[in-house]
Amino acid sequence: MFESRCGVCCNNCERKENVNCSGCIDMKKPFWGGECGVKYCCEEKNYNHCGECPDFPCDILSNMGVEKGFDPSLKIEQCKKWAMNK
Repeated sequence: MFESRCGVCCNNCERKENVNCSGCIDMKKPFWGGECGVKYCCEEKNYNHCGECPDFPCDILSNMGVEKGFDPSLKIEQCKKWAMNK
C-alpha cells in the first residue's frame, strides 16, 4: 500500500508527529501549508502516486527537494516498488 504521492514512506517518518503531519494522502494541503506540485499533479490526474503515471519519473519528482539537499532517487525507487505491487 502506498503512503504518499511522491514515494515518501510516511509511516517511517521520524518528523511526522512533530510537524502534525497525517500524510499528503489524508491532507488537503501539505503540513507546511504551501503547495506540493507532486501532490497536485497526482490528484489532478487521479493517480495514487507518481509510479502510476506514464511520465514517471517526471521533472517535478526528479527535482523535488534537491535544493534542500534531499536525494529524490529514494522516492523514485519507492514509487517503482508501489507500481509493481498494484
